[in-house]
Amino acid sequence: MTEPMVRLGTIVGPHGIRGAVRVKTYTEDPMNIAAYGPVYDRAGRRRLDLRVLGPAKAGALVAIAGVADRDAAEALRGLDLHVPRTALPALADADEFYNADLIGLLAEDPDGQPLGRVTDVQDFGAGPLLEIRGAADLLLPFTRDTVPVVDLAGGRLQVVPPTEVSPEPHEADGAGDRPEAGE
Repeated sequence: MTEPMVRLGTIVGPHGIRGAVRVKTYTEDPMNIAAYGPVYDRAGRRRLDLRVLGPAKAGALVAIAGVADRDAAEALRGLDLHVPRTALPALADADEFYNADLIGLLAEDPDGQPLGRVTDVQDFGAGPLLEIRGAADLLLPFTRDTVPVVDLAGGRLQVVPPTEVSPEPHEADGAGDRPEAGE
């Protein structure tokens, strides 16, 4: 597939002996993991048809067409489940974004100076964080105060890092970890 893929979940392991799997879901409602049609591996080459069996810790229990025993389910452990970006519904609120739409955006300071690109959106429970890689790495809360402008059409967002956040510059080959001669 050539269109962008969005990760909906990850198979974390088998459940029972009949081929069901536990899926850690990244959908707002874990039971929606199969709501967007068939899922694929990251490359879009392997298609999987899912049927949700019920809730599971951090996700859902899922049956996969053609997976009939525990060994076949175990072989899928760690597989990320993706759908084409176009399979996701349009968002009604202009202030809502899919994480996949933010990844790759250019991050600029309020003066328009580039800071880097958004490489990931993470959420450890206290709200989403943008990981920005550039001359220095930043991990910033995705709030209106920190990110006042998101311009998807322009491929950029404006970032106002909180004063307590300091960028972490990249070290050249770890040279900063070695003592200078005579120290």
